[in-house]
Amino acid sequence: MHEPIDFDYFNTQLVHNVGSRVGAIAPTITPSAAFGYQDAQEAEGIFSATVNKPLYARVGNPSNAKLEKIVTDFEGGFGAIATSSGMGAISMVCTAFLNAGDEILCIGGFFGGTYSLVNETLARFAIRNSFCTVDDFAHIEATLKRGVKMVMFESVGNPSLTLPDIQRIIDLCNQYETVVMIDNTPTPLLIRPLMMGADIVVHSSTKNMSGHSSALGGVAVFRAVKEEGEKLLNEKYSDLHKIVKKMGKKAFIPICKKRALRDYGMTANAFGSFMTMIGLETLSLRVERVNQSVAKVASILDTELPNGVSVNHPSLASSPDNARYLSDFAQGCGPLLSIDCGTKERAFVFLNALKLVILTANIGDNRSLALHMTSTIYSDFDVDARRFLGVHEGLIRVSIGLEDPKSIAEDFLQAARNL
Repeated sequence: MHEPIDFDYFNTQLVHNVGSRVGAIAPTITPSAAFGYQDAQEAEGIFSATVNKPLYARVGNPSNAKLEKIVTDFEGGFGAIATSSGMGAISMVCTAFLNAGDEILCIGGFFGGTYSLVNETLARFAIRNSFCTVDDFAHIEATLKRGVKMVMFESVGNPSLTLPDIQRIIDLCNQYETVVMIDNTPTPLLIRPLMMGADIVVHSSTKNMSGHSSALGGVAVFRAVKEEGEKLLNEKYSDLHKIVKKMGKKAFIPICKKRALRDYGMTANAFGSFMTMIGLETLSLRVERVNQSVAKVASILDTELPNGVSVNHPSLASSPDNARYLSDFAQGCGPLLSIDCGTKERAFVFLNALKLVILTANIGDNRSLALHMTSTIYSDFDVDARRFLGVHEGLIRVSIGLEDPKSIAEDFLQAARNL
């Protein structure tokens, strides 16, 4: 069971970490692609990472650094890298740690972009993959035993809403000295995987972190490299040993910057980081309210939706994930719920009748959002892939916002009356 989150603590921490007491109290934007060096010696030091000053905006800028520090603090990590999007963060980590011939184990349901990255794009570069359900621990342990290079899973399946046993998976990855990356996009503050022993946490900061849909962005957060018993010194990571031994506890960051960010350029921009920080000031308030509202909306819909339309959320007794929700996600599992209308045609009628909820391909917004899955994000996925990812023909993904939960529920109920 995870430690309960003190939302008031984070309400205080976040506003003061984002703001400053002296000078400009709002975070500042540094809109420069290049930075001048004091002298040739300083330039050498910056490029060798012995001097901590901006090098060139492709590998970071002061606005990004401020955002990285804020997210590192609330995730309980050692350092972070801000990226151009959530997919940029995942791509950066995968391309930094994986080589042709390596294998990545993906556990549970996945956002469509992550699935296609692993199953199509990384596969083009001869990086193998294995997928399994969240509770297939026989497959998980067998894969870890044969020396898989990385494990990746989502804190909450998007849009399947499957809930993994996060601690058990992390513990197995540590037992078999395997890097584990967790996409924590739906559950900032609610789940803190680095505090549970994970190596890397990634977010699409576009979503819950900002809340306002004004800034595309992502972030990867890392633990410190250990002085003893460090898994990165396992022989399967031999190509990283030089960086690990040279850079010590901060090695995760230069691994990602030197082996991915510098060459692929999936870097966050200063204005996007600024806008994300503005959203972070209210993150704790929003997370607490939204997670209370999701359960209320799900409960109303579970009782009042007509036959032929169903709602899924782990807070409901009918959910197969209800026991894990109650034990491990007592303060909520993010903004998502799903509504199944049975067919694409009925889903379209339902969506077109909505008056309050907005149709768009995003989650974690201050406004409530909805989208039909098989005609949009998963439109080019085959039937087997959709089935594995929990995407059915009539499935609508819903992201609950800050509006009155009764008003949100009523909008869905009036839309269902059109079916």
